[in-house]
Amino acid sequence: MSFKQSYALSRFCCVCFADLCVTGRTYQMQLTYNQSISLWTHNLLKRDSSPATYGPSYITCRFKKLSNHRSFSAMPDCETPNPYTLLEDDLKNCYIDIKRELRENTRLDELYRIATYYFDGQGKALRPTVVLLMAGAINFHTNNKGLQFSQRRIAAISEMIHSASLIHDDVIDTADIRRGKPSANALWNPRQVTMAGNFILAVTCMMIARLKNNDITLILSKVVTDLIQGELMQLGTRETENERFAHYLNKSYRKTASLLANSSKAVAVLGQADGKISELAFQYGRDLGIAFQLVDDLLDFVSSSDAMGKPTAADLKLGLATAPVLFASEEFPELNAMIVRRFKESGDVDRAFELVHSSRGIQQTRFLAKKHCDEAARLALSIRESPYQRGLVAVTKMVAKRLK
Repeated sequence: MSFKQSYALSRFCCVCFADLCVTGRTYQMQLTYNQSISLWTHNLLKRDSSPATYGPSYITCRFKKLSNHRSFSAMPDCETPNPYTLLEDDLKNCYIDIKRELRENTRLDELYRIATYYFDGQGKALRPTVVLLMAGAINFHTNNKGLQFSQRRIAAISEMIHSASLIHDDVIDTADIRRGKPSANALWNPRQVTMAGNFILAVTCMMIARLKNNDITLILSKVVTDLIQGELMQLGTRETENERFAHYLNKSYRKTASLLANSSKAVAVLGQADGKISELAFQYGRDLGIAFQLVDDLLDFVSSSDAMGKPTAADLKLGLATAPVLFASEEFPELNAMIVRRFKESGDVDRAFELVHSSRGIQQTRFLAKKHCDEAARLALSIRESPYQRGLVAVTKMVAKRLK
């Protein structure tokens, strides 16, 4: 699959998610999305018939059209505030609330220590930042003053779900380092760590229940089911190029973008946004989440261990073929056999790392991430102007340029 085809597929996947996930019928997404991907890849592979609806000519036209869009994330820095400065007090209170909730729900000091280990303020705080910015922007758009208590709870819940997933990831991957310090898995028994992750998720369920809003319960429960499915998808692979890229995008949405998309939608619903604006909030989180994962995957090849706070080439060592590898395999077909065997033979990891750096895989991944950031910024600019709306645009720039 060419890069142009890969980008068109990436956008098509996002359109499928937008059409299927923001209508209030998110629980029906699984089958329809997979059918959409099957249809797309089937048409993409048609060689000897009349042009398919989504055939090569369509892909090229769509790519050119998208490539001509203004780069919204490239706007001057003076136009956008620092979102962390804007939300400094709100973010501090968010982590205080998280620790209070966890403390109130257990008397076991060891469980509390493990559960709060990653709530030390050393992370990027991307999820609560995006959720709080979206809440503020939506409230300004709908003439509601100030952040609601329920919206602040969504910010805390999003960070708790994310941290629980990190804890579980560290156990699954037997990771030793996270954020530049020993992982929870390295300090405690893996069984204890797993239970701590489960505990965090259980507390988030209680917090969601106390909101007493069925729509929000359905939206946020989708995040957890997506996370689980995404983790299982990561353990598998596909035989063909087309299947691999669709599989990768689907996995990236479920593991990363779903949380941002659905949390953003949740605060929009709570802010009394109409269906169109709630959909826009979902799409913003979806594009930002896909971009974040793409950048995360390319940094695994270009950043130092010190900068990343975790070992580099970690994905290859885990047998994972991410976007830089998938793009590189188009230039170096020998990567395909390594992908299938999950880089398990001696020398596979080093050779794959070398081939990625010899290819345009890193540049193509960066370009694709930037396109998703541009789309997220464009969506944010559809919301009424406010410091929070400008903060949403600023976040897209930060994601596109981040180095760790």
